[in-house]
Amino acid sequence: MGIIIILSVIALFVIIFAASGFKIVQQSETIVIERLGKYSRTLPTGINIIWPIIDRPREIIWRFVRQDVGVEGRSIVTTRTVTKIDLRETVYEFPKQNVITKDNVGTEINAIIYFQITDPVRAIYEISNLPDAIEKLTQTTLRNVIGELDLDQTLTSRDTINHKLRSVLDEAGQKWGVKVNRVELQEINPPQEIRAAMEKQMRAERDKRAKILEAEGDKLSKILQSEGDKESRINNAEGEKQSEILRAEGQAQARIRTAQGEAEAIQKITQAIGATKSDPVNYLLAVRYIDTLGEMVSGKDNKIIYMPYEATGILSSIGGIKDLLTTSNK
Repeated sequence: MGIIIILSVIALFVIIFAASGFKIVQQSETIVIERLGKYSRTLPTGINIIWPIIDRPREIIWRFVRQDVGVEGRSIVTTRTVTKIDLRETVYEFPKQNVITKDNVGTEINAIIYFQITDPVRAIYEISNLPDAIEKLTQTTLRNVIGELDLDQTLTSRDTINHKLRSVLDEAGQKWGVKVNRVELQEINPPQEIRAAMEKQMRAERDKRAKILEAEGDKLSKILQSEGDKESRINNAEGEKQSEILRAEGQAQARIRTAQGEAEAIQKITQAIGATKSDPVNYLLAVRYIDTLGEMVSGKDNKIIYMPYEATGILSSIGGIKDLLTTSNK
């Protein structure tokens, strides 16, 4: 009976010993093994066998964020020791901290850092508390970077701040086996009175730009309107010029046609009456002179009739007509 109990105890011990010697490492995780207090090896992904008594996993302090929300809507951050090291990219969100800018303005800033453990051995043996070291280094670096910038530069130079933070943190994290991939400023909250002054300044700047744009629009509108009036006047002047030219050409053509018609009429009259030696000019002057005398005596209230000084011209013209008719009768 005693032998059976002893064998059972031995068998149980062997089972426990063998079970504790099996270590299953999940994907993107690793375990650092120490043998008798000295670094032995780093376990890869999958099933691994260790000596339970002489081999022991080394613990590391890790940072966790609880799902429930604490006071003022802030997440509760806790730290505890674990044996498995997560090799995936990790996100740390740090609480807000007060920093002072170059122009002595207190500002609340909180940052988010994305980092990844690339060397688990350094992450354990080169630093005692990796999450706390990263947080403190981020806070101090952030104060140094913001202290070199004015408030306006801080608000408008997030990319520059992120780049400087990442460079400093990545350089310091290489000793700890940590690769800092990205740093982001989540919030920048100046004091309330500073924000109110900035809002007034922004409103004044917008009003200024609006007035400038309105003035430029009015100026451009007046310029375009004056150019339109100028072109309209030029076009009207050109139209009137062409109209006058065409009217003058028309009158000239009309006079030429009238003169040609009168010339042909005189020629036909001369041919009809058979005059060969008489001057047609005398006939034309006599006709025009008789028409003029008719117009002079046609008014009802005409009292005085002025005769031309050269009254003998009409007599000579009439005499010329008489000669034409006499010649025709012969």
